[in-house]
Amino acid sequence: MSHTAHIRSHRKPRRSASTIAMRAGVASGVLGTLAVATAAGTANAAEPVTQTLELPVLTGDLAAQVAQSAQATQQAAANYQLHAERDAAAAAAAKEAKKDLAHAKAEAKQKAEAARKAAAERATRAAERTTLSTPASSNSFTSTSSSTATGSAAAVIAFVKAQIGDAYVSGGTGPNSWDCSGLMQTAFKQVGIDLPRVSQDQSTAGTQVSLDNLQPGDILYWGSAGSAYHVAVYVGDGMFVGAQNPSTGVAEKPLSYDPPTGAVRVL
Repeated sequence: MSHTAHIRSHRKPRRSASTIAMRAGVASGVLGTLAVATAAGTANAAEPVTQTLELPVLTGDLAAQVAQSAQATQQAAANYQLHAERDAAAAAAAKEAKKDLAHAKAEAKQKAEAARKAAAERATRAAERTTLSTPASSNSFTSTSSSTATGSAAAVIAFVKAQIGDAYVSGGTGPNSWDCSGLMQTAFKQVGIDLPRVSQDQSTAGTQVSLDNLQPGDILYWGSAGSAYHVAVYVGDGMFVGAQNPSTGVAEKPLSYDPPTGAVRVL
């Protein structure tokens, strides 16, 4: 054996055909992959990219804020309705107050007018009394008057005295309540004399007589003849009987208690 028989050769061993074929396939696959990736990149560069954005999910804090906002909106609506109802109630109250004020003014005006008329009537009455002479208003009332009535005058006087103590009622004609002219009308009807119903007409129903020449049964009146506001009957001895007012009712009074303006005689 030679000395070189066991020395390895420095020549590279030849690769087998299968190894070469496998490496060629791998290279071919890599190149194909690169080609596909390049084509895809080119295609993506040519077409616009569409992105899809997802809406954020409501968090717990945001949901609470939304709920608070809704609650605040409801409260504001409730407050608005309450204010509207209050405004409507205030308007209605103001309208009613205005109506009541107008009614009160009208009533006050009526009362003032009634008070003015009453004052004017009192003033007229006082003025008429001042025209009476002193002898006519005091001494001469009894100078020729008799306390003894006879005939029809006695019947009239007896009737009115029987009613003393009855109530005074405006418009009353008996049997237990009277006004002044109602008492006179009923009293004189006892003797067949029909007097008018009201004092104004009764003051002109007979012959006018002087106050210093009175006789029992004469009709006394207060105020002017034809516009008298009160009547009574003279019963003698300086006294008269009449339905005076709601306080006294039917009463017997002296002439000095309320001196009359005039008198008429129907008997």
